[in-house]
Amino acid sequence: MEAAAAAAPVRLWVKTEPFLVGALPIPPPARLGPHYLRKMAAYARARAAEGCFPRLSWPRWRHIACGKLQLGRGLAWLYFELFHSLLRRDPPRRLEWAEAEAACASAEELEWERSKLSVDTLQFLLFLYVQQVNKVSLRRSLIGEEWPSPRTKSPSLTGKSTSENKNWNDQDHRAFVQSHLSDMLELLLEPEQLTASSHSTRSSLVSYEAVCALSFLIEGTVNKSRTVHPLHELALWQPCHGQNGYSKVSKAFSFPKLESWLWSCLTTNPFGMTACLKSGKKLAWAQQVEGTTRRAKIACNTRVAPEVFPMVIMSQVYKQTLAKSSDTLVGAHVRIHRCNESFIYLLSPLRSVTIEKCRNSTFVLGPVQVSVHVQSCDNVKVIVVCHRLSLSSTAGCSFYILTPTQPLILSGNQTVSFAPFHTHYPMLEDHMAQVGLATLPNYWDTPMLVCKDSGDTSVFRLLPPSDFYTFVIPFEMEGDTTETPGGLPPAYQKALSQREQKVQIWQKTVKEAGLTKDQRKQFQMLVENKFYEWLVQTGNRQQLDSLVPPAVGSKQAAG
Repeated sequence: MEAAAAAAPVRLWVKTEPFLVGALPIPPPARLGPHYLRKMAAYARARAAEGCFPRLSWPRWRHIACGKLQLGRGLAWLYFELFHSLLRRDPPRRLEWAEAEAACASAEELEWERSKLSVDTLQFLLFLYVQQVNKVSLRRSLIGEEWPSPRTKSPSLTGKSTSENKNWNDQDHRAFVQSHLSDMLELLLEPEQLTASSHSTRSSLVSYEAVCALSFLIEGTVNKSRTVHPLHELALWQPCHGQNGYSKVSKAFSFPKLESWLWSCLTTNPFGMTACLKSGKKLAWAQQVEGTTRRAKIACNTRVAPEVFPMVIMSQVYKQTLAKSSDTLVGAHVRIHRCNESFIYLLSPLRSVTIEKCRNSTFVLGPVQVSVHVQSCDNVKVIVVCHRLSLSSTAGCSFYILTPTQPLILSGNQTVSFAPFHTHYPMLEDHMAQVGLATLPNYWDTPMLVCKDSGDTSVFRLLPPSDFYTFVIPFEMEGDTTETPGGLPPAYQKALSQREQKVQIWQKTVKEAGLTKDQRKQFQMLVENKFYEWLVQTGNRQQLDSLVPPAVGSKQAAG
């Protein structure tokens, strides 16, 4: 059997999604630590008949989170909904839920609707455990050590090592799972397999259901095959039984053997950021700007496996307009990094978007199925329909959004503005249907302050209607959408109508002024000069110049 296992190696890796979009980019509450999660696991199993196990209903989780773990109700729902939406990939079901939620006329009705939801208890425990990846270690930060260790740094887009954004760092994900594997397996054990202090023994058995739950975090391949399988399918494969200790009699795995097998088979994710930067396809979507030494870098891990969401990484786009609607982007996790003074349009249905360390730029995105996270950015404008928006360490940023969840204001933000989504492009409503996003409910104007240091509501404002203008996407495409989905809130619509009236009165005044031909010419020049001055002052001149199509004969790079 040992020889058979050696002849048919299994390669396992940690999935990107649970960390990339499942781990909130903040240190978790202390009560979500391993000690309390063990208590929660025992409590849930003991109350299986009350809707705690094998599936955990929202009312039972609310009771555990608020009553036992001392989390606020908003935070309890945030973790539950985040996990629920991560697994609910079917767009029609997402739209059904949006419709049901939008139809609720009171908080009681909404609570009743939520009480119908439940999640897999064991997977949810693992999801809560994964939040530890962003835990700040006081000892390590004092002595300046990287976490988990200096050796696990992954290359950044510039080739230098970085470990700042753990949600994107697949080497950190692997190190985290390997160093906490024993803890995670113990969370999944049945009570009779644990000691009084909730730990395993050499004779503990891990059920097949527990390994199925672990498939939430781990997947892999056999024999260098390109087919990706969930962990539980690979664990049941006959040639692996000698190594992972599976017994057909007990239909369970030996704890020490399974742990050792998992540990030794785990490698870096072949579809993660490290692989994407190392061997991904380079995309020539951006031009080189004259007089600059910076070169834009854009890479994607081309669709290697249908089960895996693609990844697109773009960095250092500088002083230009980049516009794409491409198959490469459909369902992709996108990372936009260190882009300055640019206008970036990604008009395709996307899976998730992270915008990091960007300045003085505008991002117009197609509908985003899971989340948009904006971090360490100055003076950026983000225009998007998305399931969730979160921001940390931003200054002077504006968000024009349509979202069915409360925007999350994490730590370190200053002068944030929220406004209603105010644009459209021809394929927008088709793309929204593809990712399961509707126009209602829309919580653009009710952000949630998540961190202790973000408890000051003065960090954000709702954009005054007097400062509100619609945004025109200057590209032609096929499609049926001709106006902003869902319309605008009354106060903003009124401000636009009043402005339109002023323009009409102005035009009428000019028409009735009875100017001579020369006076009209002179007046036109005066208006054009003023308009040009305004273009230069606002920086819109650069955007207009960069919209000029390339010379005939030069084609935009495919991809």
